[in-house]
Amino acid sequence: MDKRFLLLGIGNVLWADEGFGVRCLEHISEHYSFAENVSLLDGGTQGIYLLQHVQDADILVVFDAIDYGLKPGTLKLVRDDEVPKYMGAKKMSLHQTGFQEVLAMSEFTGHYPQEILLIGVQPDILEDFGGSLTDGVRQQIQPAVDVALKFLAERGVHPLPAGSDANSRVASISPELAISEYEEGRPSEDAAFRFGDARFIPAPENNL
Repeated sequence: MDKRFLLLGIGNVLWADEGFGVRCLEHISEHYSFAENVSLLDGGTQGIYLLQHVQDADILVVFDAIDYGLKPGTLKLVRDDEVPKYMGAKKMSLHQTGFQEVLAMSEFTGHYPQEILLIGVQPDILEDFGGSLTDGVRQQIQPAVDVALKFLAERGVHPLPAGSDANSRVASISPELAISEYEEGRPSEDAAFRFGDARFIPAPENNL
């Protein structure tokens, strides 16, 4: 029986570089197709609801924005038992806490991936509501995907061009949130406040 591979992107596309993992999966789905034993999943911020998908995977590849304390845009690879430590350190959002719990519960139930590769990027900007990826982080999408493809190739998995009869669909990615549509439809800063609910943000002193 073929091993089951899961390519998982997690993060929140509404908060700038937090969306890196999801954008990596979007890029893969646009350019590559895989056999039926390879699943592509936009995990978003689903946290604990990803448990069944992780339990079903023999080999797991995760894309995410992680605060490693490195230069913004730096890629860092983490393997196997080290992954939960990085998902739990310097949490940037609740999805990381949730995914750390997913890994713990998967191990507790005895259905844990044989191999895990975390492909993480050091984010630059997070507090830009409605923003897209910063240039430095965006430039790491293809290198991150290349790392994943090399990892898969070493395990006998080779993609086909997108549009072939193989599997290229990413579960959960909405067409409205595709990066091109998302960026083109973003309102101006005057029309949409970038940093949360303006009613609860103290006004600058010079405006008082």
